[in-house]
Amino acid sequence: MKTKELTKLAMMVALTVTLSILFIIPIPATKGFVTLCEVGIYASALLFGPGGGFLVGALSGGLIDMISGYPEWAVFSIIIHGIQGFILGYLYHKFPNKKGLGLGFLFASLFMIIGYALATALLFGWPAGLASLPGNCIQNIFGIAVTVPLFHALQKVLRHPQYK
Repeated sequence: MKTKELTKLAMMVALTVTLSILFIIPIPATKGFVTLCEVGIYASALLFGPGGGFLVGALSGGLIDMISGYPEWAVFSIIIHGIQGFILGYLYHKFPNKKGLGLGFLFASLFMIIGYALATALLFGWPAGLASLPGNCIQNIFGIAVTVPLFHALQKVLRHPQYK
């Protein structure tokens, strides 16, 4: 990878972690939380493809859990958010149109929602896994709603000659 590409990805990890730490809503029942991490993961996947989506998702997912005091979630977050970013990046770059974007958001969101429900069930039992579903659905819907305008703004910025 080029230095500029790595710098852009590192900045997206920093943005994702910052968004998540600034807007964190704890959920005591599942010992988890709802954040804005999808915004950074989804924007990275759309801008940098499956590899960028995976890297930003995995790194930011693990960092958010460690910084927030939920280390038991770090491995799950690295895997789930990494694959979530990969799925959206792959589908959008394979089909760079509204259909690819819609399918990418759908499958990436479903993977995250189901992945965290299974992880929660593994850690705390199936009732907690079921209890995690609404929060993760809301997190993904809100993440998509914020990602779309952010993605368009970042596309314009990254088209500037100094960022190429």
